[in-house]
Amino acid sequence: MKYELSAHSDRNFTHIPLIDKLNGTVGMIVLAVIAVCVGIATIYGGLVAGLLLLVSMIAIPVVYAIVVYPLFGIVTLLTMGFFLFFILRLGINFPLGTLMDGLEVLLLLGVLIKVKQRGEWEMSIFKNPVSVMILIWIGYNLIQVANPWAESRLAWVYTVRSVAAVTIMYFVFVYHLRTLKSIRIVIRAWLVLAVCGAIYGFKQEFFGIAPAELADLWSDPMSISLLYINGIWRKYSIFSDPVSFSYTMVCASVICIALLSSKRSWLKKGILAAMIVAFLMAMLYSGTRGAYVLVPAALIPFALLNFSKKIMLASCVAAVFITILILMPTSSPTIARFQTAFRPSDDASFNVRKHNQKRIQPYILSHPIGGGLGSTGAWGARFAPHSFLATFPPDSGYIRVAVELGWIGLLLFCFMMFTILKMGINNFYKIRNSELKTYCLAMTLVIFALNIGNFPQEALVQFPNNILFFMAAAIVHTTLLIDRKESAHFEKNT
Repeated sequence: MKYELSAHSDRNFTHIPLIDKLNGTVGMIVLAVIAVCVGIATIYGGLVAGLLLLVSMIAIPVVYAIVVYPLFGIVTLLTMGFFLFFILRLGINFPLGTLMDGLEVLLLLGVLIKVKQRGEWEMSIFKNPVSVMILIWIGYNLIQVANPWAESRLAWVYTVRSVAAVTIMYFVFVYHLRTLKSIRIVIRAWLVLAVCGAIYGFKQEFFGIAPAELADLWSDPMSISLLYINGIWRKYSIFSDPVSFSYTMVCASVICIALLSSKRSWLKKGILAAMIVAFLMAMLYSGTRGAYVLVPAALIPFALLNFSKKIMLASCVAAVFITILILMPTSSPTIARFQTAFRPSDDASFNVRKHNQKRIQPYILSHPIGGGLGSTGAWGARFAPHSFLATFPPDSGYIRVAVELGWIGLLLFCFMMFTILKMGINNFYKIRNSELKTYCLAMTLVIFALNIGNFPQEALVQFPNNILFFMAAAIVHTTLLIDRKESAHFEKNT
């Protein structure tokens, strides 16, 4: 039998401009030239030169795809945010932080190109209180360069790069995540990457930390004091530290809890339940007490917003289980550490943090715009080692904001968080589409959990949680925009 393509069969294929241009004589010539160049580079420059040329051949199409196909770029940014520190631990000597900055710039460039092509800005991105507060927050961080109390301008340069660049991604996400399909893809990618993190955490727990990583930990007294507790190493998986690991697991688990409450097949509900168990177990292995209280805390707004007899019953069962887990006697170091999270007065580290916060209060009150970005922590110790703040351990996202940006900065930060949560709650009740409603609820719970977690630890400064936070805020915004568009289309056709 003879098979032929119909005249209309070409419509079933997705055309990619770059591929179409290379699909012919021009493409063959280009490939031939590339092959010759690789051969010449390998002969005269050695294997390294040939490999570098091959890498550049891959990098150019990837850069093109990130700019032209923004959803691919967003998933790439998300993937790099998860695997950034895992790649660094492989011993690759490359400025991957700069690479993340480059990805963010490319995504922003993609937005500017789309705006130019369409010939107008979509002002709906900016016409809401959250966007206004985020712009004010970015502006406040930028003017900190003129802070008269700042000990180092170079510390500001290194800090504002991560703060402003990641924050402005909110507008990139809002601009591009404007369809139900794109939100589905991003959330699925988020959960798949979280599963990868959980699996590697289980590997560290049951098969041990990699010898090279373990050698690095033993060689650093600071790592030993922070991560080696009661003869057990706290697990950090593919992330920078146990805090980032545990908070990422918390975010993934509350997303699954929200998805579990929607109408799905029993198979999908079983998969989501298994993922929740895996994420929570991985969180326990991190040994981060600040994360242990976040899921129970997130269940409160979950039950109140998604109020029903079934949800309330499930929440009560979860509350009873958690209470038993807190009160029961145990010989397990992991469970014992979990229990201490709900008895902070018995925790020596909590008392030290409480003392430090009390000690720094006079400084905060006397410096309304703070001591400058990067004045505490690693950047403070590097660029102004003899300053008062260089030796102060913030140990809290809110305390860091108050110390570096003053009580004015803290007020702006808190008001920004309030407006984001308010938008999430309002949008949840306004959205009609049940799937969009579930996504809005999930992202609101993520934002709520990270805000609670930002008090005992720094939840929003490290990859991938800084990206995940502003992605969640953007999805909360776009779910309502998509729902309104669907409603207007439905009313137009009826």
